[in-house]
Amino acid sequence: MTINGTLHEGDVETRLLLADFLRHQADLTGTHLGCEHGVCGACTVLVDDRAVRSCLMLAVQANGRSVTTVEGLSPDGETLHPLQQAFHDNHGLQCGFCTPGILMTLLEFLKENPDPSETEVREALSGNLCRCTGYQGIVDAALAAAASLRDARETKA
Repeated sequence: MTINGTLHEGDVETRLLLADFLRHQADLTGTHLGCEHGVCGACTVLVDDRAVRSCLMLAVQANGRSVTTVEGLSPDGETLHPLQQAFHDNHGLQCGFCTPGILMTLLEFLKENPDPSETEVREALSGNLCRCTGYQGIVDAALAAAASLRDARETKA
């Protein structure tokens, strides 16, 4: 599989979860395991640009596919992605445990819906649990990121 633009090859047990492969074999620990039942969203990554729960997907199911983790958001490893910057600017995180999964969920959502309402953002986040923030900072960050991403697209056009 290709993870964050880098090809990863190897043999894995057929029952190894994608989340465990990412954390323990690819050393990408930004993908967090919370409930391990697909309920909390902490393990969300993109597989072929679609948000999936990596605790419910086997690593072998990602064979030949493209996986993006939170570590792959930064274009150069130093500059924050507009979504990450918006979380920083709008106090969209506290402990940070849920943040990688929320970022990956929002990445897909904002690509499909570049001008969402607050209600649409809240609905998109309904599968991601955060016990610290109360969500308002997260929603504000998502809306700010949407505006920033729209501005970047308009500048390129």
